[in-house]
Amino acid sequence: MPRADVFEFYRRLAEADPAPQTELAYTNAYTLLVAVALSAQATDIGVNKATRKLFATVDNPAAMVALGLDALKDHIRTIGLFNTKAKNVIALSERLLALHGGQVPADREALEQLPGVGRKTANVVLNVAFGHETIAVDTHIFRVGNRTGLAIGKDVVAVERRLEAVTPAPFRAHAHHWLILHGRYICKARTPLCWRCPVADLCRYKPKTPAPPAPAATVLPGLN
Repeated sequence: MPRADVFEFYRRLAEADPAPQTELAYTNAYTLLVAVALSAQATDIGVNKATRKLFATVDNPAAMVALGLDALKDHIRTIGLFNTKAKNVIALSERLLALHGGQVPADREALEQLPGVGRKTANVVLNVAFGHETIAVDTHIFRVGNRTGLAIGKDVVAVERRLEAVTPAPFRAHAHHWLILHGRYICKARTPLCWRCPVADLCRYKPKTPAPPAPAATVLPGLN
């Protein structure tokens, strides 16, 4: 995608949503870290439902360790892979206490050394909690990057590096949220809503999905 089109692509997304936010509910850097770790292969809505009561009383590593594995499982059992995720959350909480004084580190390498925390989770935490200009590439952003031509890559790391290279400075802080929300609600996997897309004319995807037919008018008896 030409550089001028990339700028216009982001400009339009920014115009439609000037201050995008994560859809995960959290209260601090620690609960954000836990929420993102739980969101793998799960929806934000599902994670929020499971953590609403949990985060009301458990908002730091010490409280999570005190809660214990079995009680944590009871809170998050509606989330996919909850057994493994619960073990990771307890383990990462113990690691935070042992190595970081109970604080979430603002460092990618340190975050990725925590159990259950990969590159995507680390990037989300760095961006949302600490304001770093990171772009966490999930399935939505991977699809948007390749489908539109904004950032073509064979894997998520390649797409991330391409996005970092082409995203103009004014849009880097919120790029992650604009792209994930665009992929979640407009540029959907099976049937993208091209007729509603604000950047359709800049996108390389063909053929564009046409608008659904308008419903037939209803003729009321006695009015014809």
